[in-house]
Amino acid sequence: MAWVITRLCRDCVDQSCVEVCPVDCIYEYTGSDHEAFPKQLYIDPEECIDCGVCEPECPWEAIFEDGQVPEVFQEDIELNARIMDTPDERSVPEVEEKPTPDPAAVEENKKKWGYAA
Repeated sequence: MAWVITRLCRDCVDQSCVEVCPVDCIYEYTGSDHEAFPKQLYIDPEECIDCGVCEPECPWEAIFEDGQVPEVFQEDIELNARIMDTPDERSVPEVEEKPTPDPAAVEENKKKWGYAA
């Protein structure tokens, strides 16, 4: 089992999860194919130790255990797995402090992606 960062992270890219990951398995895509890898964070499922410490840190509520990923985000499981195929185009990001989104912004982001928790 592994954890998955869904598109709820897309363009939000809060890095609180990166700070707490004990194995540095959360990556940003550094290549040029942003159609294949949109601007968000990704968890390498081969490196993830299934500790779950990242999930409660995400203010956008974008992280799910792979078996619990909502139907609307199922393709994000494969998207996270594909990050393994880009060893030279990924890196653990330097953590930048970002303001915590308010609950209304989190709900609006969920609506944008068709997800009602």
